[in-house]
Amino acid sequence: MKVNHIRQNVFPVLAALIWGTAFVAQSVAADHVGPFTFTAARSAVAFVFLLVLCLVFRCLRRRDFQEEARPGSWRDLAIGGICCGVVLTMGTNLQQMGLETTTSGKAGFITALYIVIVPIAGIFLRQKAPRAIWLSVALAVVGLYLLCVQESFSITEGDWYVLLCSFCFAGHILLIDHFTRKVDGVALSCVQFLVMAVLSAGLMLVMETPDWAGLLACIGPVLYVGIFSSGVGYTLQILAQKDSNPTVVSLLLSLESVFATVAGALILGDRMSGKEYLGCVLMLAAVVLAQLPDFRKKQAVPAPEN
Repeated sequence: MKVNHIRQNVFPVLAALIWGTAFVAQSVAADHVGPFTFTAARSAVAFVFLLVLCLVFRCLRRRDFQEEARPGSWRDLAIGGICCGVVLTMGTNLQQMGLETTTSGKAGFITALYIVIVPIAGIFLRQKAPRAIWLSVALAVVGLYLLCVQESFSITEGDWYVLLCSFCFAGHILLIDHFTRKVDGVALSCVQFLVMAVLSAGLMLVMETPDWAGLLACIGPVLYVGIFSSGVGYTLQILAQKDSNPTVVSLLLSLESVFATVAGALILGDRMSGKEYLGCVLMLAAVVLAQLPDFRKKQAVPAPEN
């Protein structure tokens, strides 16, 4: 139980840390290639990385004479990988389209609104959230606004694209919550990036003219984002969501905005305002508060008799 608790809390924070510090690499790549080209390349790198990881795990299971995956799980793996891959492709590219006409701060705030969409969707899926979780969500939204939005908040066409992207990411979290009960998390991540690579490559050929020289010029950022942000980050998210409350995990993942701001201050020398510091404090308070229901529940459970 203790190991599961660590996995459910530490893994999403590590994923948020990786995503938050990957913005520099993504901005560098955006100067060389189009969004669909970049998404196709990073997804292909993530797929190859995770495929090798799956093969290594399979060899280790055979060596230790562990049981193979259930034959029936292959169908669930294919369905889950396709569903997650399609939704993730839509969310990623809608976000990139929105960034063409909106600011990164507003895009970061609107994207993170999945922390509100997830518990609301959970009501319709008969997944009740404690009151403390709703208070955590409210605190997080205020913290995100203070942290991300530095200008007057007006709605643009790009904001609507990013809002749709937020719904896609919320759907991705809920899909993962469903399929991680049936299939291996690393294998699910591998299949979703195969789907994402194929779809993005198709969009690249239709919407863009692939610039291979530009792709080679940003091969470092592509490899970094492909292996760490995509391969490692999204796999950590999937592993964290197994037997977890999706609302709590979404709150932990939203710490990406905090890490991105702090990384900008430490790596790029950006100065943080008092408003941004207050946003960070509220975000951290929301995350701590979200852990209290589980803590109280554990205290209420009587110790097993010897």
